[in-house]
Amino acid sequence: MTTTGEDHEAVLTGPWWWARRRSVALDGGLALVSALECGAEGVPFARDAGIPVSLGIVFGVVAGAVLLIRRRWPIAVVLVTIAITPAQMGFLMGIVGLYTLASCELPRRVIAALAGMSLVGTMIVTFVRVHQDMARGDLTLGDWFVPFAAVTTSLGLTAPPLLLGLYVGARRRLMESLRERADSLERELQLLAERAEERAEWARNEERTRIAREMHDVVAHRVSLMVVHAAALQAVARKDPEKAVKNAALVGDMGRQALTELREMLGVLRSAEPAKTQPRAYVPEQGVSRAADDVPLAAVGAAAAAAASRAADGVPEGPCLSELDELVGQSAAAGMPVDLSVHGTARSYAAEVEQTAYRVVQEALTNVHKHAAGAQTYVRLAHRTAEIAMQVENEPPPEPASASAAGLPSGGNGLLGMRERVVALGGVFVSGPTDAGGFRVSAVIPAS
Repeated sequence: MTTTGEDHEAVLTGPWWWARRRSVALDGGLALVSALECGAEGVPFARDAGIPVSLGIVFGVVAGAVLLIRRRWPIAVVLVTIAITPAQMGFLMGIVGLYTLASCELPRRVIAALAGMSLVGTMIVTFVRVHQDMARGDLTLGDWFVPFAAVTTSLGLTAPPLLLGLYVGARRRLMESLRERADSLERELQLLAERAEERAEWARNEERTRIAREMHDVVAHRVSLMVVHAAALQAVARKDPEKAVKNAALVGDMGRQALTELREMLGVLRSAEPAKTQPRAYVPEQGVSRAADDVPLAAVGAAAAAAASRAADGVPEGPCLSELDELVGQSAAAGMPVDLSVHGTARSYAAEVEQTAYRVVQEALTNVHKHAAGAQTYVRLAHRTAEIAMQVENEPPPEPASASAAGLPSGGNGLLGMRERVVALGGVFVSGPTDAGGFRVSAVIPAS
């Protein structure tokens, strides 16, 4: 985890305006050295100015100690340095002050103006001092040396600290920018990890819902027919042995069909098990939710990959509309009068469209077996230009007590599952009782 922003503020341990205690020690040491230097330089200044030496020393010590506030008020330090330049004091304070000024977050025009003032002040003072020394005969060089000494001295005392401060300030800003970008990337990674976990959880919930719908359709329909045939088998076992044998064969066939469909669904689930050993996605260890520990990326698409492989091999994933006659025949064999009518020209649809249409009719017939056993039922299928429509409608049951006689429980999930299937494909689903006392289930699904 990087230390910027709030985390960076948390590591500040120094008093007042200092970020760390070592910064206090550094500034205190520099201020002490500067005060000693300026105090020593105050002796010749006091003699030249004709003031007491002690006063010159105190003046130099106070002026040099201003370097202690260089981090908080760098402009004040530079201005004091410029002010005491005619007294030939504060060389260390001038160098450190210019460096601090250039490295601070100040407008460039302010830095340039103060640096220019320091450069000009140093140049003038040096020019005057060197000219006086040559006039007294202390220096015997030519007149060219005066401007040369003034320019080189002023540049030597101004340019190096200024350039170094600009470099350090730019580097500091670059590092802060990089830390901010690292924090931003870390937050984005955390957000992506959270979204990946949410998407994985959503995918798991969707898969659980889909499997629940499939299990409900298979078990509810097949077992409902098996219960109806078993009840009929019990009623005719002694009176009509041949019919009893026929009903027993139907019960066995339906049981085998239910087992086959259940094995297919369980096979899809088992195909995803080897993916659990695949490597997980990398997520930073600190500051990021370990979503990859719970959701291996290789396992997310295992079932989809298996389904795509079966589709590429031409293996149907589920029932289709061509099996609708067999579905209606099974209900008719269970004693339900069913009338199937197909309108329009039959054609092939996408696998999910045909499977959804089949499941809607299957679940509607299952509900008739549960709640209106023996009622006249009409199944209508319409192939239209851009959609396929289906409707299952039953009349009132001939014997109101027949539904409970079969002992078929109802969990209330059939209509909800049908609606979810149809709406997921962009279709419309409507269900409800009819005026005649029966029940109607209608669905329209887009063809593409």
